[in-house]
Amino acid sequence: MATSWTSDLSVGVDAIDKQHKIWFEKADQLFEAGKSGKAKEFILQLLDFLDEYTKMHFRDEEKYMLEMNYPEYPVQKKLHTEFIAKLDKLKQDYEQSGGNIVVIINANQMVVDWLIQHISMQDKKIGVYAKGLKSK
Repeated sequence: MATSWTSDLSVGVDAIDKQHKIWFEKADQLFEAGKSGKAKEFILQLLDFLDEYTKMHFRDEEKYMLEMNYPEYPVQKKLHTEFIAKLDKLKQDYEQSGGNIVVIINANQMVVDWLIQHISMQDKKIGVYAKGLKSK
């Protein structure tokens, strides 16, 4: 994988940061499985896990935002919904290709770029907002 989670991607909210780290680890496992030619079934299992984990993470993150009345919640919700659709398309493309690993390898940069951009541009704002609430 081109990039892994680093401390500069920290949001400053432990629960969110821990889940982001796991997300990067699992995404890395998926793409490494594709690169090393693992069985289609194994890759599908990783895709399923990534799909479920992403949905769980977004639910947790959205719940946290709602609990603190985060003003940019609607933007985050929309971006989360769009990313879940991208993951669904990735899985469909992989299945329709007959398990062509090129689909997984080519998706690597798209997924990593989205994660880094989303965390840097959106999720970090959650941490700043939460920190501001604690200092009041």
